[in-house]
Amino acid sequence: MEASRRTGAEELLQTYAEDGGINYLAAAAILPSRAAVDDACAELMSLMFPGFRGEPLVRSGDLPEVTVARLRHLQTLLKPEFCKSLGQFPPDTATETRADELLSAFIAQLPALRKMLWTDIDAAYEGDPAAKSYEEIILAYPALEAIAIQRMAHELYLKNLPLIPRIMTEWAHSRTGIDIHPGATIGSHFFVDHGTGVVIGETTVIGSRVKLYHGVTLGARSFEKDNEGKIRKGGKRHPTLEDDVTIYPNSTVLGGRTVIGARSTIGGNVFLVQSVPPDSLVSYEETQLHILAKRSRADRETGHSHA
Repeated sequence: MEASRRTGAEELLQTYAEDGGINYLAAAAILPSRAAVDDACAELMSLMFPGFRGEPLVRSGDLPEVTVARLRHLQTLLKPEFCKSLGQFPPDTATETRADELLSAFIAQLPALRKMLWTDIDAAYEGDPAAKSYEEIILAYPALEAIAIQRMAHELYLKNLPLIPRIMTEWAHSRTGIDIHPGATIGSHFFVDHGTGVVIGETTVIGSRVKLYHGVTLGARSFEKDNEGKIRKGGKRHPTLEDDVTIYPNSTVLGGRTVIGARSTIGGNVFLVQSVPPDSLVSYEETQLHILAKRSRADRETGHSHA
């Protein structure tokens, strides 16, 4: 047993030494910590919705002090990870300055992001007859958490900060089953009903007052390749949804040139790879439904029917 362990260790060590771009022997020192970014996501949710994350205040007058403390903690969590993401840890002066600039700009955007999230809460309340209160949506709707984290990650994505935006949205994905790339551009009053299995690709553009149901995919149709047969990075690969679009469960919309016109409705289980004009209703032709009476066991045994 000891010999097999040593052999296994030696073979693993050999793979670590091989060149392949994934063998970061000092990963803890040069890559962002997922645990730290996860903690930052939880802190961000507490900043967006104070009192809703199991951290009750002793009295409302404590909120200013608590908010300052949370922002300080957020900066403590994220600054080392920003420096690692920027490729330098311990950071040199230029990297530390850039990390501070990114952090300050991000924190300055949090009030506007919180106002945007309230439009999403409004959309959930107005769009779901089962929603009894705003408090229920904040506490129990997984889509709000996924959308909140994506909106914050999107701001860092726009600043070209590597790795961390994807780690943030994966934190939300693992908790909610909703996979929204941080690159997706999403307008106000966005609602994902139920949400499990929703996938929204990097270059998706979503207008205002859009509603998606569970199992919806907004994906890429195909990938351009270079002369060596490798996939070209970048480019508009995912669809555009204009304002007031609704897409029902398990539908798939693909392609960077696909535009779903304003106020259109896409029915359930639709596979769509072409644009549709505004005010369209897209569905598959219904198949005929048959409802037959069951035969009793005695009838089956004797071969009799109810006819």
